[in-house]
Amino acid sequence: MGNNSGNIHGNGLGSRLNWLRAGVLGANDGIVSTAGLVVGVAGAQADSNALLAAGLAGLLSGSLSMASGEYVSVSTQRDSEQAALTLERSELKATPEAELQELTDLYVAKGLTPELADEVAVQLTAHDALAAHAETELGIDPAELTHPWHAALSSFLSFTVGALLPLLAIVLPSRGMRVPVTVLCVLVALMICGWGSARLGGAPPGRAISRNVVGGALAMAATYVAGVLLSASGVS
Repeated sequence: MGNNSGNIHGNGLGSRLNWLRAGVLGANDGIVSTAGLVVGVAGAQADSNALLAAGLAGLLSGSLSMASGEYVSVSTQRDSEQAALTLERSELKATPEAELQELTDLYVAKGLTPELADEVAVQLTAHDALAAHAETELGIDPAELTHPWHAALSSFLSFTVGALLPLLAIVLPSRGMRVPVTVLCVLVALMICGWGSARLGGAPPGRAISRNVVGGALAMAATYVAGVLLSASGVS
């Protein structure tokens, strides 16, 4: 089979880091989307019950949407990976010599001498031919395929945890302090999410924090202004 340069799965550590990064991003989405919703409703001078109802609706719809989207996405990815592995198994069974030579050529392309590449290919094929070809050709670890339900649950939980912060921050304080407290809590949380995503990705945190804070602040400002305008027009 041809070489697929996309590295779908790495080793166990890389897979865990990907899950952590996805969790941080899911929480970030929950914070921003719910904060924008409740601040917008607060801009229309809604009471606590309306804020709670809007926030809970946003939390549930957002978390379920994230979970279903992640399930569909990961299911599609897993189906593609399993199809590629099935094809690889059939090729190993039908043309083992050609597959061994292909594996050798791939190791030569990675920088090994032809002699060492041949020795490595022979030994890895004897140990686990499918795993050797899957990792080198496809970037797939057959033992580390992502489970759609795990991905869906992770997205649901991370979004929910993130969404709870602005929801509690908007309904617990007094009417006059709702928006300032929510904005402050959200911006602090976005700073933490930006720092966490940067650290997990090995990038400098300053830019990630700035993007998070500016994006969240703009979202809350836009929805708040929209709520105020709707209230002034008599729509709310």
